[in-house]
Amino acid sequence: MEITTIIGILAGLAALVGGFLWEGGRINGLMQGAAALIVFGGTFAAVVISFPLTRLKTIPKALRFAFTRQPDNTEQLIEEMVNMATSARRSGVLSLERLVQDHPNSFLREGIQMVVDGTDDTLLRQIMELEIDAVEQKHEGYAKIFESAGGYAPTMGIIGTVMGLIHVLGSLSEPTDLGPSIAVAFTATLYGVASANIIFLPIASKIKSRSADEIQNMELLLEGILAVQNGEHPNLVRKKLISFTPAERYHVPAVKEGFNETAD
Repeated sequence: MEITTIIGILAGLAALVGGFLWEGGRINGLMQGAAALIVFGGTFAAVVISFPLTRLKTIPKALRFAFTRQPDNTEQLIEEMVNMATSARRSGVLSLERLVQDHPNSFLREGIQMVVDGTDDTLLRQIMELEIDAVEQKHEGYAKIFESAGGYAPTMGIIGTVMGLIHVLGSLSEPTDLGPSIAVAFTATLYGVASANIIFLPIASKIKSRSADEIQNMELLLEGILAVQNGEHPNLVRKKLISFTPAERYHVPAVKEGFNETAD
């Protein structure tokens, strides 16, 4: 679980509620079932209308992608590519099949398998770039759902407020109730704007950020695989791949067993 996402949402909600209470408000003043129904029910309906069922079924995966912590293993991937380059120069590309057959990264595993199978480097690049594009489009689809919700929620809040004001204006015979009734009406706007800017849009941004990191790692692996296929020197492979990560952050990590060969 990505703790920062949870902390951010809770901190945002706590700041809003805390500020309201600080000014002398009462917590029950924020608890309005009708406003919540209009805003969240209306937002849900708008999102359902906007996307086909196949896209809506990806919402659990999108939430998992946003809230699950992804390990930062860029440095380990670089060292593994360097050691595979060493193995290929010493024993030929066929030796790589044994090294990656159980590798957890399917993109790396499939790319090296194409190298072992003798796939042309131009074709290999085309195939793997198509796979990168597919992953990028999948993540973009995840983010668009939450961006859409973030766009609809404030509008639903305004609709709820207008509906509440219509009810208030229809009860002018009781002027003493106007103040509380107007406050209740504006609660819908609060729900819409707050949910959009604390929940929906930040989740979309987190998905985009995670996607950028994953795409960068895939591009790193693609360059590494092509370098291994071309028989480049391991030191040159390392220098090329280090460009995908800030130099001050790069430290040679411990490499898994099976990737601990040294360069010639």
